[in-house]
Amino acid sequence: MAPVADPHPLPPPVVIALPAQIDMANAGRAGQQLGSALTPGATTVIADMTATTFCDSSGISMLIRAHKQAAVNRTELRLVVPSAAVLRALTLVKIDCLLPIYPTVSQALAAPPAPRLPAAHGRQANRTSD
Repeated sequence: MAPVADPHPLPPPVVIALPAQIDMANAGRAGQQLGSALTPGATTVIADMTATTFCDSSGISMLIRAHKQAAVNRTELRLVVPSAAVLRALTLVKIDCLLPIYPTVSQALAAPPAPRLPAAHGRQANRTSD
């Protein structure tokens, strides 16, 4: 029997370049740009922070919101963070536990897709009542 090609190939990853500094002044704009790629049907979005040398709490909050939006849409969000200072800030708040972080765009592109999880629907389903 001959191999059969997948009739529904995955769309290619989308790479969104983020600015050199992500702070209160531009985190909203950067988040909108990243969020516009996190649409239903997108399988992988790469937030390219190659140029980013500074990311404050506004930028970190934006990445957490993007992670939540990605989870709702069943999209894998990957970060590219070559800057030691930015990586240190992100790992201090455990972003690396939420999102895979790669040192280069080529490594983020080459990584195999993560297993797809069921779509998140608002609050956790197994919350206990008070």
